[in-house]
Amino acid sequence: QVHLVESGGRLVQAGGSLRLSCATSERTFSAYAMGWFRQAPGKEREFVAAINWSGYNTGYADSVKGRFTISRDNAKNTVYLQMNSLRPEDTGVYFCAADSYNADYVSMDGMDYWGKGTLVTVSS
Repeated sequence: QVHLVESGGRLVQAGGSLRLSCATSERTFSAYAMGWFRQAPGKEREFVAAINWSGYNTGYADSVKGRFTISRDNAKNTVYLQMNSLRPEDTGVYFCAADSYNADYVSMDGMDYWGKGTLVTVSS
């Protein structure tokens, strides 16, 4: 069982920045593809960003491209999401997830471990 714990969510004004963290004690973390997803009130969960095992390959949803950056520190078993130029539409619960079967991101459905989420609220 892989436990993922997100942190860093809070209320921020539009245009501001936040950095989310997702930590695990799982020793094989460095072998997993990792991703960030979000769910806005009344909407389905959606993909935000993903990173492969080494951190060399990343991918982003069009809505966050150029504003968000995903990264990982395998020595600290942590993945990050740096969010800049935040907009009210970025509001939601942000979830970290791991794909323990793949080193490269495949799909949201393939993520087999999920954190409980951290709330990001962007005020206008």
